[in-house]
Amino acid sequence: MTLNEILDMWEKDSQIDNINLDETSIKSAKLHAKYLSLLSTAKLNLKKKQMEFDSSKKDKWLYFEGKMTKTDIEERGWKYDPFDGMTKPLKTNMDHYYKTDPELTKIESQIEYQKVIIDTLIDIMDNIKWRHQNIRNIIDWKKFTAGA
Repeated sequence: MTLNEILDMWEKDSQIDNINLDETSIKSAKLHAKYLSLLSTAKLNLKKKQMEFDSSKKDKWLYFEGKMTKTDIEERGWKYDPFDGMTKPLKTNMDHYYKTDPELTKIESQIEYQKVIIDTLIDIMDNIKWRHQNIRNIIDWKKFTAGA
């Protein structure tokens, strides 16, 4: 599920019906279950992406160190010379290759995207957790404006 889909759902789900406050209050448990499920799935997806990154980084290490077999290189469609004819850089400079590798940066961006989804869902869950306070404030305001 994308961040935009989650935000669109929350825009609809976050509405509080001022007339049917009792039903809105009852819906809170359903909303909690819905977004808890989404949060759990997002956390699992993050873990999966982190494992994919670690595995890909190991493959890139083998590739950059010249320890990967020719068959593995061909299967991945990578060039045989990762340094394009330049001499192999020092280990201290290898971090530059990892940080700029297109495959690794693509997975890293997916990890960051997943973290944003998780943060958003945590914020939504916090809002749901305190939703009863908003409903109570509406009730108190209605009592006040009615002269009670």
